Amino acid sequence: KKYSKLFMKNITQSQSSCKTTMKLLGDYWTLRIIEALGRHEGDGVRFCELQRSLDNVNPVTLTNRLKKLEQTKLVRRSHAAQDKISVSYALSSLGKDALTVIASLDAFAAKLSQ
Repeated sequence: KKYSKLFMKNITQSQSSCKTTMKLLGDYWTLRIIEALGRHEGDGVRFCELQRSLDNVNPVTLTNRLKKLEQTKLVRRSHAAQDKISVSYALSSLGKDALTVIASLDAFAAKLSQ
């Protein structure tokens, strides 16, 4: 009986974690931001450049999504060394892991659509 309660608790926790992750990654702009940042290696991407690469997404939407991605540690925000005003965004190592998850979801979606 104890084993089954522990097992059910782990299943419930796993479902909750998965639900939270899918809620974050399932957002249209969040996926596009992660993919766009994944295409840029190096020091990161400045806000305006990222906005242009996303078909001029509303700046408020982009700001809100970037803040959320920062809070969940998928994106890191840094100030340029030469200019303290300039900010750039890049995927963290966790954010790079999310690219693999997104690619798997894309592959699964392709199989479903066949």
